[in-house]
Amino acid sequence: MVTTLDDTKRNAIAVKLASLKALQQLVIENEQSLLTQGLDAEIADRIRNFINDDEKNLGILETVIGQYGIQAEPKQNVTQFIEKARELFKGSELSLYEKVSQHELLKHQVVMSGLIVHKAAQKVGADVLLAIGPLNTINFENRAHQEQLKGILEILGVRELTGQDADQGIWARVQDAMAAVSGVVGSAVTQNSDKKDLNIQDVIRLDHNKVNTLFTELLQSNDPQKIQEYFGQIYKDLSAHAEAEEEVVYPTVRPFYGQDNTQELFDEQAQMKQVLDQIKGISPSSSEFKDQVRQLMEAVGDHIRQEESTMFAAIRNNLSTEQSEQLATEFKAAKTKIQEKLGVVSESNV
Repeated sequence: MVTTLDDTKRNAIAVKLASLKALQQLVIENEQSLLTQGLDAEIADRIRNFINDDEKNLGILETVIGQYGIQAEPKQNVTQFIEKARELFKGSELSLYEKVSQHELLKHQVVMSGLIVHKAAQKVGADVLLAIGPLNTINFENRAHQEQLKGILEILGVRELTGQDADQGIWARVQDAMAAVSGVVGSAVTQNSDKKDLNIQDVIRLDHNKVNTLFTELLQSNDPQKIQEYFGQIYKDLSAHAEAEEEVVYPTVRPFYGQDNTQELFDEQAQMKQVLDQIKGISPSSSEFKDQVRQLMEAVGDHIRQEESTMFAAIRNNLSTEQSEQLATEFKAAKTKIQEKLGVVSESNV
């Protein structure tokens, strides 16, 4: 039976990521609702910028979950919290100040969840840390949003208590605080471009980097159980990646990459699947196991080099930025469905 490394820990992280995605979706809902509350122009502009960032963050989070390789459901208590928060935020019980205050707390919850996942990944495996790497962008972006929300709260709070506007200088202090946040993290990763999503080359390269890390971890280990668990993750990652490419990517590139080149990629992956199944039947404690894995790693390496050189070049030369980003979106969606079909859906009560 193929297992994954440290299943309990990995599944717990998968559930945390699913919960984080659900909270990120609630963040966007809240901000869209705030825009209907009669905000002044400057505050409304900042909320619109939040929405733009948060929609990008949601796309990044979906990429991270697909790259991580385990589909999960949010914890039940998180789902219950979201339902209650949604009802309260849309009602009339809270003042505008109180709604923004609750939203700032939600942002803090998202930031802390992201940081915890990052720290946990450091303890579970190098491949996990690599998979969730883009999560740092979301953490830093939401941390910057928190500082701006504090400025909005100061304006709304003074206005609610006195009916007058607060003294000027609030936004300057907010900018100073955001700069301090950037200093703390060294170089905060923010989304200053109009890019809506990773392109297909970015997403495929992330998968390649992760499987290379898994191969390295497996070959460096002398523990038969760990070796089998690393192979289990390789098996699931390569299977989902290959099927998604065959379903979405290769048919798209065939017209400009060429029939022969594309068929070669199909054939290489068919051979790879056969080798994966052969290794499944070998004892991880035998020398043959690692020998077969090394051969698989070499074959996968040749396949990766072809994709990242000639196929990536063909994509750059023939697809627009929007088309390559759309292809990435379709690839991620296909991989998610395949991961679910492969039985890597984690239980929400982990």
